[in-house]
Amino acid sequence: MTPTHLVTNQAAPRADVNEYLVNPALREAVASYGGDWASGELTAVGALVGQADFIHDAELANRFTPELSTHDRWGNRVDAVEFHPAYHRIFGAAIAHGAHTSCWAQPRAGAHVARAASFMMFAQVEPGHSCPISMTHAVVPSLRSDRDLAQRWLPRVYSRDYTPDLSDPAKTSAVFGMAMTEKQGGSDVRANTTTAVDAGDGTYRIVGHKWFCSAPQSDAFLVLAQAPGGITCFLVPRTLPDGTRNVFNIQRLKDKLGNKSNASSEVEFDQTVGWRLGDEGAGVKTIIEMVNQTRLDCVLGSAAGMRQAVAEAAWHTRHRSAFGALLIDQPAMTSVIADLHLEAEAATWTGLRLASAYDSDDAASVAFRRLAGAVTKYWVCKRGPGHAYEALECLGGNGYTEGFPLARRFREQPVMAVWEGSGNVIALDVLRAMARDPESVQAVDDEIAAALGVHADFDAHVAKTRALVARATADPAAAPALARRLVAALALALQASILIRQAPTAISDGFVSARIGADGPAMYGELDAGLNLAGIVARA
Repeated sequence: MTPTHLVTNQAAPRADVNEYLVNPALREAVASYGGDWASGELTAVGALVGQADFIHDAELANRFTPELSTHDRWGNRVDAVEFHPAYHRIFGAAIAHGAHTSCWAQPRAGAHVARAASFMMFAQVEPGHSCPISMTHAVVPSLRSDRDLAQRWLPRVYSRDYTPDLSDPAKTSAVFGMAMTEKQGGSDVRANTTTAVDAGDGTYRIVGHKWFCSAPQSDAFLVLAQAPGGITCFLVPRTLPDGTRNVFNIQRLKDKLGNKSNASSEVEFDQTVGWRLGDEGAGVKTIIEMVNQTRLDCVLGSAAGMRQAVAEAAWHTRHRSAFGALLIDQPAMTSVIADLHLEAEAATWTGLRLASAYDSDDAASVAFRRLAGAVTKYWVCKRGPGHAYEALECLGGNGYTEGFPLARRFREQPVMAVWEGSGNVIALDVLRAMARDPESVQAVDDEIAAALGVHADFDAHVAKTRALVARATADPAAAPALARRLVAALALALQASILIRQAPTAISDGFVSARIGADGPAMYGELDAGLNLAGIVARA
């Protein structure tokens, strides 16, 4: 072999690493919020998702994307979505490890935190499958609103078995999806035109079209439709109790920017059988807890994507040299990696703090998660795409190619910001929470105030944030004009408070300086050279 074909100065694949053990922020947050009892299981998940064959399955699931077969070869309507076997291997592993519903099936202190950490590690390596995993997790509170439906479906939702064949009579598990939005309304679900009529036998007949139906291969869905009493929530299974196929006509799969391994679709209902979940006219109230749970998972998924991005960037720069030194040791790159890690670590700590609020239903926890969930969803998810781009650039030309995972991650991150309410929808929801639940404002303020007195810049930021809250509260009509500014200020205050109280000093000092200080940077990598950058980078 001639010297021109020798491969040198390229990083080895980042594979066969334990994604739990090499992520100190995740481990420390799990321990801080009561999930340390699950460290053995989480270590096993970390080893699994870090294996080379699991990473390869993630590549295959995104290269060979889902395909729709509306009819079989004889002309019968089948509406089947076919996946590469790699997708089913990943999905089955996530189910087997309880990344969907372990916190509901086996409740205990820290259960939501442990489940969140498991979900994050699976989403870090292959994010597309985490959409139906998340919806299956999120459906539980809504199902519990109807005793009969809960008894029928919850044992299947809690199952750790995975059988993708919808018609298998021996199937004991179930995966859930949801279908809310329509082409004329989007987030304005009260504009929905899909109708539901009582059939007189305990079921309804549903007619209409859904513009986005996620994971159409699922066993059942929560669907919003107009009943005589108003917008109502229905449980719509793909297979009816007698084994026949329910009418669930998949019109097409969406051709999306990212999230390629996950099937998103448009569906038609034509006398489709559904079971009412909750009262007529209470559809939004019934499904809102499912929405809130998926919003939490959007935060977790975005944080997981940030972790993948900075870990890949740090790995590359630790194994590649330029101009006589490793990239990671060159001050400009050290600052970039440190800054990327600050963002990822803040998202991780905040996501698990939010998950911990679901481990208790006391008044303070309920109030905190009502406002903090929307605030965090807005901010963390919006920070994801820019973070992915900067990490991609650390790999240079390699990062821009499909042979490396960061091009896929760059396309993936925007979906979390769009899912279940894009920026303005979430910002306005924050204003609604403040107006309707003043106790939620106090709960978030208490969380933020717990870190006062440590950093002057943080204290000043809290004062400005409180002034914004007061302005919005005093003049609700004018509040939407400053909604985004207010939500961003709350999010940064919340993240900083959590890090000041929980994370190592190098991290909290770095975050306050980079995100809150008067001379905060406009771009990643503009950190104060006086910070402990080496200590921050070591955690990446």
